[in-house]
Amino acid sequence: MESVEDKFKALSIARRALPEEPTYLLDLSLQPASSPTQPGLLAVSCSDLTIHLHNTDSLKLLGEYRGHTGPLCGVNFAHTSPDQLYSGSADGTLRMWDVRCPGSTAARVFRSDPSHHFCSFDVNSADVVLCAGTEKVDEDDSFLVFWDARMANADGGGVLGVYSESHSDDITEVRFHPRNRDRLASGSTDGLVNVFDLGLGSEDEALLATCNSGSSTSSVCWAGRDTDQLLCLSHDEGLHLWDLGQLDTEEPLTVFSSADARTLTPLADGGSVDYLVGGAWLEESQRLLVVAGKSNGDLHLLECDVNGLRLLKSLHGGHSSMVRCFLWDPAGGAMLTGGEDAQLLLWKPGAEELTSGKRDTLKSGSTLKRKSRPHKKHGYQRDKKSF
Repeated sequence: MESVEDKFKALSIARRALPEEPTYLLDLSLQPASSPTQPGLLAVSCSDLTIHLHNTDSLKLLGEYRGHTGPLCGVNFAHTSPDQLYSGSADGTLRMWDVRCPGSTAARVFRSDPSHHFCSFDVNSADVVLCAGTEKVDEDDSFLVFWDARMANADGGGVLGVYSESHSDDITEVRFHPRNRDRLASGSTDGLVNVFDLGLGSEDEALLATCNSGSSTSSVCWAGRDTDQLLCLSHDEGLHLWDLGQLDTEEPLTVFSSADARTLTPLADGGSVDYLVGGAWLEESQRLLVVAGKSNGDLHLLECDVNGLRLLKSLHGGHSSMVRCFLWDPAGGAMLTGGEDAQLLLWKPGAEELTSGKRDTLKSGSTLKRKSRPHKKHGYQRDKKSF
């Protein structure tokens, strides 16, 4: 059987899709396949406040959703109800859409306090609990808001509770454990990554660990053979890998850490990457993938472990500017990427592109950046226990 590394080495562009209007592609979510022969849908959140639905194989645009009035902070398909798609926004709402009805209004809308503007969200593995992280409110308050995903109404019904003490700045990442429905990781521009067990009760009791990256968190993902490791990437290109399996031991939590991971792996031309896109745990190969990029749109696939980063494959000729999002489709053995050039690309082993050539970088970048709300670096003044 062909290994994942062999698949990476053979990746090339199979398809590309371009929207009619220029927009940044900010986040991707793949619908759980209903059968091995039936491809799922791909949801894409865009800087023009729309959500696009594509056929995963052809990338054909099947429909779009409109309704949010502020920048989107992500899209997520439900795990057990694949026709349900969730989205979050700085307009203070999470919305659930029925993908069987493209173009329809949201089936459910989740709200909390009017002062809450969301910059991250996730749904747990049982599709019962939604959690969203807010931007900073007032001087040093930010909140994790929880809802029962099965309930929502205009009066805020369905709100289960709020955590208010664990972060002091924008909560830029919320990530439930892929199997443990009560385990939650949150990351913030305050430099802290917190891990909670929601089954333990109050916020103080639920807080299992606080890891300090020393910098603003851009993304967090669960990793490891027992899914007990956390990868944290920062907005200034730092990389930190922690092993939560060591919480009850005297061993350090840090597996690997770098304040600037861009120079860890020299490229074929002797240069280095410009930025980190994100990470993903590949269950089938038991490897932690980190995707990095160059400002010209080139992508570089890296493996992360206790020894740092190792270059697996460089992808050229696809994007023409910064890549914002990616995902690995294990069922299709393919990678999907989206970027600031408005291109959605499908990469497959040994593929030959079936569409037209590369599109020039968009000229309307300043307008798009205002809508995509990139986070900036912040100071870190909060004193908390860290590892």
